[in-house]
Amino acid sequence: MRLPDRWGVTAEEVVRRYDADLLAPGAPGRWLRGVDVAADPATTWRWVCQLRAAPYSYDWVDNLGRRSPRTLTPGLEHLEPGQRMAGPFRIRTVRPGEEVTLVAPGGPVSRALGDVVLGYAVTPGPAGSRLLGVLRVGRLPRPVDRALCWGDLVMMRRQLHVLAELAGGR
Repeated sequence: MRLPDRWGVTAEEVVRRYDADLLAPGAPGRWLRGVDVAADPATTWRWVCQLRAAPYSYDWVDNLGRRSPRTLTPGLEHLEPGQRMAGPFRIRTVRPGEEVTLVAPGGPVSRALGDVVLGYAVTPGPAGSRLLGVLRVGRLPRPVDRALCWGDLVMMRRQLHVLAELAGGR
């Protein structure tokens, strides 16, 4: 594993191609994060869909102090291209139960980071399922790239752990 670009992912997950990779094949930044989830893939997927409601990371930072919901919100499982998800992102592609890929809609995020593609994938895993985050970013100056990569690691690690705990019923 190579921090901060990779955290919690297997060698097989690193070489696998995700929908985010297909949308940003030339993006030099590829950051992967993964966790085991003690729930079946369908339950884990349903919690990924909750990212339409809240960020599930450090609520005091990225949700203005409001706690992300601890119960599933009916209707959020119906993902469609164009819907907002995970903050400023918009759904670009969705394969229900497997992957959702998001793009930054322009504005400050794109001006700061260039083209950004964010994907979430759910696969079967040894504990029930695996939840993976894939972030593709454009070319950034090295110090900025490293700072953002470490920051993303901290935030997405928390997000994936919270979703895994909620899906697994712990």
